[in-house]
Amino acid sequence: MAKHDETLEAQIAQWRSWLRRRPAIRPADVEELEGHLRDQVAALVAAGLAADEAFLVAVKRMGNLDAVSREFAREHSERLWKQLVTAPESPDETGQWASGETLVVVGLAAGAALAVKLPELFGYPPLVNVDEELLPFYFRNMSFFVLPFLATYFAWKRRLDRTACVRLVLAFAAAALAINVFPFTPGGHTLTLAALHLPIALWLAVGVAYAGGRWRDGGRRMDFVRFSGELFIYFVLMALGGGVLTGFTLGTFAAIGLDAERFAQQWLLPCGAMGAIIVGAWLVEAKQSVIENMAPVLTRLFTPLFAAVLLTFLAAMVWTGRGIDVEREVLIGFDLLLAVVLGLLLYAVSARDAHAPPDAFDALQLLLVVSALVVDGVALAAIAGRISEFGFSPNRVAALGENLILLVNLAWSAWLYARFLRGRGSFSALDRWQTDYLPVYAVWAGFVVVVFPPLFGYL
Repeated sequence: MAKHDETLEAQIAQWRSWLRRRPAIRPADVEELEGHLRDQVAALVAAGLAADEAFLVAVKRMGNLDAVSREFAREHSERLWKQLVTAPESPDETGQWASGETLVVVGLAAGAALAVKLPELFGYPPLVNVDEELLPFYFRNMSFFVLPFLATYFAWKRRLDRTACVRLVLAFAAAALAINVFPFTPGGHTLTLAALHLPIALWLAVGVAYAGGRWRDGGRRMDFVRFSGELFIYFVLMALGGGVLTGFTLGTFAAIGLDAERFAQQWLLPCGAMGAIIVGAWLVEAKQSVIENMAPVLTRLFTPLFAAVLLTFLAAMVWTGRGIDVEREVLIGFDLLLAVVLGLLLYAVSARDAHAPPDAFDALQLLLVVSALVVDGVALAAIAGRISEFGFSPNRVAALGENLILLVNLAWSAWLYARFLRGRGSFSALDRWQTDYLPVYAVWAGFVVVVFPPLFGYL
């Protein structure tokens, strides 16, 4: 029975992914249609049909979704661009006013913007003027300036029940307590590792809120992957715009003999960066169909470029006979590179039609994964050699764990991709593997934050 349920959830996830790409259908419309579909499937299963048969019958009963999309486009041709600034005459599908959501988002964005200034009330200097002694406080608490507000937005948006909300609060409270109570050695390695891994662990909490209590649904987890990529794109675009705004602010005030640099450094940049994340999440929710046309294009653009970089690096390493330097900065750089490759893989998987046959881009994606796998193997060999020579340290153990986790993901992804290209496996298997593996990163990050400091004496 569990296998049938898994197959049904995979079918619904593919249907939802296809429907979300329809240009004129909003996320709220997708939620409503999915609810109708699940009701139909449940009724048909209760009547004696198998789960996969019930799914096909339910989809057919719901009618031609392309016709629905065209009808939406005809009747609401300007809705994609006006829905952010025009309040409807009646509540939307969730029973809430669009203007009400605007107020919630503005309030949460303002809260995140002011949160970064809150430490100043307790005697801490502004973030841009902080000295080396107090910098670790901002470094380890940066996640709490914005992620709790983002989780609050999705908890409100998805109408999480009280139990789920309490769990989220406890998760953030426990993380804040651990990162601030541990007696870290100033400038120690465990402090740096904990501060770097904390946002990864807390991002899972945001994902649970985003999924609306259905985190076990693989389709929901893949939706969160899409959201994460789209939020990154929006934030980069807003950051570029913020840079232009800062430049104009400094220039215009300088024209009348006023120096606005202090205002820009202490207020505009830090507050704008925190608030932009909340606004970006709202834009992703409201404009998903617009940005989803951009993200797959960027994925297809950068996949061959990153594959070329990795292949060139491997060729240069063989040609020169030089190994990888295992200093901390170098390892962080390699892990970031592998994380970007994994992100490209995740987004390519999320944007692909699971029923389409293999094509040249799939072969290129496999080449990228195999190249990253080789680089990861070389890095692991260098780390293992360093540990055998100099012993264990927080940085080496963290790098070893992270690269092992990446190795497992990349290796099995390459195997599943190769099976798909050879016609011996389905693309859905790769999709499920990626979504099922996501919590591993958050669990490891939480382990580094909570266990590493006492394990290594807070050094």
